[in-house]
Amino acid sequence: MPASSEHPVDGDSAGTASAGATMAIATDHDAAGVPIHRGWAPVGGHHRWMEPFVMVLLAGGAAHGYAIVGELAQLGITNGSVDVGQVYRTLRDLEETGQVRSSWMTGTGPARRDYELTEAGYAALDEWAAVMKERTRLVGEFDARYLETVASPRRWPGRGAPAGR
Repeated sequence: MPASSEHPVDGDSAGTASAGATMAIATDHDAAGVPIHRGWAPVGGHHRWMEPFVMVLLAGGAAHGYAIVGELAQLGITNGSVDVGQVYRTLRDLEETGQVRSSWMTGTGPARRDYELTEAGYAALDEWAAVMKERTRLVGEFDARYLETVASPRRWPGRGAPAGR
């Protein structure tokens, strides 16, 4: 699924999804059909950074919204408390694109909506994995270059090394 101007290439930005439409995640696929990804797309109005985390949690089995919120909090994906509204918006967006389905569960206690990944959701999760692997590689490259720079004396343009080094 190549990237296009209509479908941003990664999870940072995308237009609002219409019912049943999916947004591209990976930029391409290799000969075996495995998603590959290079870099980041520009940030737009629809931030999808929570999406892969919600999806990977659902890959472990169906769960209700507050269980997902609890798991996200344990992962520490935010600096503070997890925005419950954002989690439910993400679930609704995933359901609208056919990557998640929900059903009402009744029994002991109040009824609750359980969410599970669909086949399309598992395919999208594979693409998210490619995105995350590439981001990990890019962060590793940044870190290596940063450490190279920090380990050597810093040079300031037009002034040589800073005082004290």
